[in-house]
Amino acid sequence: MSTSTTRAPAGATAVTSSHTSVPSATEADATNPRAVRRAAIGVGIVLVAQLMLVLDATVVNVALPHIQTDLGFSPAGLSWVLNAYTLAFGGLLLLGGRLGDVLGRLRTFELGLGIFTVASLLGGLATSPTWLIASRTLQGVGAALAAPGVLALVTTSAPNEAARNRGLALFTAVSSAGASIGLLLGGALTDFVSWHWTLFVNVPIGIGVLLLARRFVSETPRIRGRFDVVGAVTATLGSVAVVHGFISAADRGWTAPLTLASFVVGVALLGLFVRTENRVPAPLLPLSLVRNRTRGGALVLMALVVGAQFSTFFLVTQYLQLVLGFSPVATGAAFLPLSLAIFATSRVSARLVAKVGPRPMLIVGTLGLTASFVWLSSISATSTYAGHLLGALVLNGVSAALVFMPVTVVVLGGVERSQAGTVSGLLQTAQQLGGAVGLAAIVSVYASQSVPGQFVPGVEPAFFTSASFALVALLVAVVVLRPRRAAGPTVAPAEPVREKVTAAVAAADSAEAG
Repeated sequence: MSTSTTRAPAGATAVTSSHTSVPSATEADATNPRAVRRAAIGVGIVLVAQLMLVLDATVVNVALPHIQTDLGFSPAGLSWVLNAYTLAFGGLLLLGGRLGDVLGRLRTFELGLGIFTVASLLGGLATSPTWLIASRTLQGVGAALAAPGVLALVTTSAPNEAARNRGLALFTAVSSAGASIGLLLGGALTDFVSWHWTLFVNVPIGIGVLLLARRFVSETPRIRGRFDVVGAVTATLGSVAVVHGFISAADRGWTAPLTLASFVVGVALLGLFVRTENRVPAPLLPLSLVRNRTRGGALVLMALVVGAQFSTFFLVTQYLQLVLGFSPVATGAAFLPLSLAIFATSRVSARLVAKVGPRPMLIVGTLGLTASFVWLSSISATSTYAGHLLGALVLNGVSAALVFMPVTVVVLGGVERSQAGTVSGLLQTAQQLGGAVGLAAIVSVYASQSVPGQFVPGVEPAFFTSASFALVALLVAVVVLRPRRAAGPTVAPAEPVREKVTAAVAAADSAEAG
């Protein structure tokens, strides 16, 4: 949900990325009205693509019941409509960022967007589960190539610092609003046209951006280097195998040969990934970045939270339509309180981090998330939206927003500027893969407990599983992120954290001014 509830963290990550300090390619033209106008149009074009990539993670959610009916998905298999996208997206994000460094951000952005647009067309034409899942996977590949370059192109297109802050503020607003727009757009398209148009809608947008990007956006400098292809392949396929194991468990059982084989192959590939990263000269992921206890704990916490959050969209969407009888449009509108709660709380979270520090906010946020999932587990066939869901969704949104910014600050704190981009990509990878694995686990529990023809029986154990994820995240915040008594070489310096918080506050202030 990245995205979704998973989308706000992406915005937060972007705001605090090291790219905020990258000199603009058009700095010398800061006083040239034509150059300023060209740069503003370029930023707008790139942000349109960002909105498309963000909302694509949620635009399909509302259409899931219709997709299941039309194409004959099983309850467990339906989660692959979401997971195919997030797995490819998350698994290839680091490689996409590296390709942008070597080939040029604009060139890689155009390549990724082209793949994404073609995949959207193919997905809209899908007539079988396999066809749709393959198209969603290809969409994720395109998004992984395009997304890392978006923020770099936004910042390097700006002619001065004020324009960069405005671009960052707009980037954050687009990333935060993308979840809500995706749900509303998906509902409208499904209701009034067809679920196929939740994918077709990307095609004219993608073509328009591709036609205009080269005209208004300047290429970034290229950096010579080598690609860690083995690392990208083993990380992606290993993650897919593990997730497949969870989904297979719902259909075949935990001891079925296919389930066990998926887990064994997944663990073996991920082990090979770790070994590869220790040996190659230019690793996709320098393992020293995750060996720091604080940073590693924060990444695990983020993966757990996003994994738990994905259940909210997946399960509540189907509950609203299958049990309460909501239309797709009404379903999209039903999530607005959650998205608005995230957006409103995010506006003050950067200042709260600066005043109280990350850890207290993480404790409060994960505790609130745990409570919201326990609350949602109580819904039944006689529940109402206003009486049983609204309060839980608002609590969920506020609590999630209290987690996103502090995790970003902890992960990026003390990182050298030369590695901040990689760490920012690592955080986004944790979000995407955590969401995919978490959704697979939660759907597995739901499918194994549900009764044929009924939706509600499996909801309680599924949301309790989400609550357990959030509870483990709370324990990580309390135990792993506890400050050490004596300062040592692994303790992140305070100054980089203040610098990241300042950048986030500046972006938020620019949004308010705009």
